[in-house]
Amino acid sequence: MKFLYEKIESSSPKFYAWLVLGLLFLIYISSFVDRQIVAVLGTAIRDDLGFTNTQIGVLYGPAFSLIYAVCGIFMGWFADQFSRKRIILIGLLIWSLMTVASGFASSFVFLVTARFFVGVSQSALSPAVYSLLADYFPPEKRARVFSFYASGIFVGVGLSFLIGGSVAQAYDWREAMKVVGWPGVLLVIIGYLLIREPKRKSGKSKRSASEFLQVLKFILNKKAVRWYLAGFSLLSLSGYTILAFVGTVLNDTFEAPSMIAQYGWFMFAAGVGVNLSGWLADKLAIKFGPEKRFVMGIVAALGGLPFYYFGLFAESVTAAFILIGVGNVIASSYNGVAAALIQYFVKSDMRGMAGAVYLFVISIVGFGIGPPVTGWLIDHVFTDVYGPSKALLLVFTVCGVLATASFLKAMQHYAEDAVD
Repeated sequence: MKFLYEKIESSSPKFYAWLVLGLLFLIYISSFVDRQIVAVLGTAIRDDLGFTNTQIGVLYGPAFSLIYAVCGIFMGWFADQFSRKRIILIGLLIWSLMTVASGFASSFVFLVTARFFVGVSQSALSPAVYSLLADYFPPEKRARVFSFYASGIFVGVGLSFLIGGSVAQAYDWREAMKVVGWPGVLLVIIGYLLIREPKRKSGKSKRSASEFLQVLKFILNKKAVRWYLAGFSLLSLSGYTILAFVGTVLNDTFEAPSMIAQYGWFMFAAGVGVNLSGWLADKLAIKFGPEKRFVMGIVAALGGLPFYYFGLFAESVTAAFILIGVGNVIASSYNGVAAALIQYFVKSDMRGMAGAVYLFVISIVGFGIGPPVTGWLIDHVFTDVYGPSKALLLVFTVCGVLATASFLKAMQHYAEDAVD
């Protein structure tokens, strides 16, 4: 039997590249639906199983992110040596089944274990995808292509709110877990038939353990990369924190649990914002120099703060809903540009590792620190009715200012550290 890719690619290689991008986009959507669903269902899980806000923060953050980050480094190494197609599809199958299994949880330990396996399997995805996309598309299109892929984050998060939230309201949180998990199995079958493993453009196909460390050192020795990682990890901390606790703000502060599912519409808008940011980044690079792609990181760091401030402390739930959502759209626009930027600092046979390093840092800082620390602040420091709002705004302000300073430093070192 001939695979789909043999027929399609032979007739139109460019169309095939974009078709594969579209499928990888759908897989990325699936990963974020399953990753985000714990936060969407957080208050329901908390109330049903008697958890605290800190425990929900741990489930959404460290239970997933620590193993995701550690395994991601090795997955990046594997992606530079073995079949990226197989790595992606095996990971997709495991995290989909683990999400379904979460619907049967009766304890904190059960959910932590399921999230552990979701983290391991999802760590296989993006390093392999980044490497594939860099082989399928030329460098001058990278920010746009990576931004399109990255916009799947927000489509996935949006669907998680809309589908997961709606199913939970109509039935319960357990059914919601099962509903969002099963579609990934269908994508495994489609991916097996459609995705071709392209020939790598350069570099050795195998590396020893010592070479693994040499590549890691090569990447981290660059000053621009270190400032890049500092800035985008801080933005990810803000981003994952709002996704973890926007439901808490709407439920506990504004007493509007029915609006949690509707928040998903802002995530679709954030996906559009990510694509626009990638397009603008490439335009800025052409007109003013490649280091100006970092400007879009600064826009994300500072642009959402006024909207967050007025939204988190609004008297009207409608005003709060709209302003927080708009702030989230602006603050999330950096994602595609961030994924693309690190590729300019490495050789072509280091792309999987470069993507893994990026994902490692943003996972440890963003997922691993942001949600549990913010949950602790809500439980123990800001305990009044606007406590969640105060905790969130403190996190957003500190991260936005420090991220901006980091991007300015990264721009200063871009020329000396860039490879292509």
